[in-house]
Amino acid sequence: MEATRTDKRKKYLQRTLGIVALLIAVNIAASYFHGRWDLTAEKRYTLAPSTRALLKDLDAPVTIEVYLKGNYPAGFRQLADATRELLEEFQQYGGNNIRFSFVNPGTELPDSMRMRYQDTLMSKGILPFNLQVQEDSKDAYAERLIFPGALLTYKGRENGINLLKSQGGLDPMQALNSSEALLEYKFAHAIYQLQQPERPLVGYMLGHGEPEGNNVYDALKTLHEIYQVDTINLKVDAFIPREFTAIIFARPLESFTDEDKLKIDQYVMNGGKVIWFLDNLTAATDSLRGRSFMALPRDLKLEDLLFKYGVRVNLDLVMDLQSDMIPLVVGNIGDKPQIQPIPFPYFPLLASTNAHPIVKNLDLVMSRFANSIDLIKDENIKKTVLLSSSEHSKTVNAPVEISLESVQQQPNPREYRMRNIPTAVLMEGRFPSLFNHRLGTAEQQAIQSLSGVPFKGIADTVNRMIVVSDADVIFNAFSQKNGPMQMGVNEFNPQYVFANKEFFLNSMEYLTSKAPIMDTRNKELTLRLLDTEKVKKDRTKWQMIAFIVPIGAILLFAMVFQFIRQRRYAA
Repeated sequence: MEATRTDKRKKYLQRTLGIVALLIAVNIAASYFHGRWDLTAEKRYTLAPSTRALLKDLDAPVTIEVYLKGNYPAGFRQLADATRELLEEFQQYGGNNIRFSFVNPGTELPDSMRMRYQDTLMSKGILPFNLQVQEDSKDAYAERLIFPGALLTYKGRENGINLLKSQGGLDPMQALNSSEALLEYKFAHAIYQLQQPERPLVGYMLGHGEPEGNNVYDALKTLHEIYQVDTINLKVDAFIPREFTAIIFARPLESFTDEDKLKIDQYVMNGGKVIWFLDNLTAATDSLRGRSFMALPRDLKLEDLLFKYGVRVNLDLVMDLQSDMIPLVVGNIGDKPQIQPIPFPYFPLLASTNAHPIVKNLDLVMSRFANSIDLIKDENIKKTVLLSSSEHSKTVNAPVEISLESVQQQPNPREYRMRNIPTAVLMEGRFPSLFNHRLGTAEQQAIQSLSGVPFKGIADTVNRMIVVSDADVIFNAFSQKNGPMQMGVNEFNPQYVFANKEFFLNSMEYLTSKAPIMDTRNKELTLRLLDTEKVKKDRTKWQMIAFIVPIGAILLFAMVFQFIRQRRYAA
């Protein structure tokens, strides 16, 4: 009997040691081999191939400080959790080269030190968010600045990113959802920028009345933060150097000669990227100070060049019921004028109707006196409409008389029957030359002797070009008190920021980047929200189920357990 008990103890001990050894072996194996299954329909937790390749190729540590540590509302905690999960996934591919921490952005520091710390964050491009929080045991609310952003450091270089997408006209839940969807792109793009040995060279074109003053201050400042920027005078320079990855035309006012167009054409044929911001009519916001003016066509003489590349910018203006505001005097209170913001149909708010990476998850873009764009049928050139008007819009052909008095009249919705009028178009393909079969041998040899590259009648490789029919998209307002403002801000409502800068930066990145990082902007997270009406209707039923079912399950388990126990020991 004693031997039997001893044998049983040995078996129990062997089983226990075996289980412990198995657990140790599993943990050791888990430290070397990792596996995850993403069961979400939209592959929420799966990194794009371009991101995985980027992380695997890191040759030095990337240190990431995320400024989302603190007692924040549920929405910001959700954003912080999503950021942590993403960075943990980054570590699966980047290993020890991805190091991150969550930091409280100086809220516990003394006032003077906190202000200096926060000023440092803002100087690095991390923008604050003004949050209203309820004080403990008080009904009053206090304002607190938080910094929903991150700072990445790689080989002594720094790059600050903002994690919270501007809400704009979005519902807060949708804005938060869009912010989470863009997290992978923002971190991957920041790492990609830090890895580049030198920044792409971008040319700002001059020679045809393009502005250089206060109204393009923010656009040029933004470019200088990311790219090398230099000016090119098309009338003076013999050709556009191939060292320029992309060139920008911002509201040229003077006509282009055939010689000017030849320089642009051959730059495109040799792989140069061009982004056009054109105003085909003489309509400007400053002209409204005279209460009314006549918008006339500008004779830029670019029709044949752009037509050859696949688009036509029309001599008209887009009017839209979805439009930005303008302050107008609508009456008087005593001897003081009553000023009220009124929608101005000539200031359409542009949106995207497709899922291209440039405009995916993009808020509305502010515009002023935009022209419509026609797409020319050409199977060799792919056209993608990036921005367009709303479903309630129309066009008016030049010449157009524009007056503030007409705005005070209620617009007739029946007149706004056009929808999704294109105002920004991306062209991709092997562009044909406008001057093919038009130049003699001597002229072609002269081009080669000047530029060092032979004349080409068609582009060697697939190229890209963007045409935007409103230069105001990248222009900024100017305040006499505060100086140049940010692009996408209405000077009469500076608290609201449209997505103009985001559109501009996305367009430039798509033209200049060689890596497919922008594909990660196509990630979409589905909001699976509860039906509020159904919740109200069935609230009591589900409360009873949530209360009774767990208790019933425990009681049932106890009864079965007691029954089995009685039968076993009764024998």
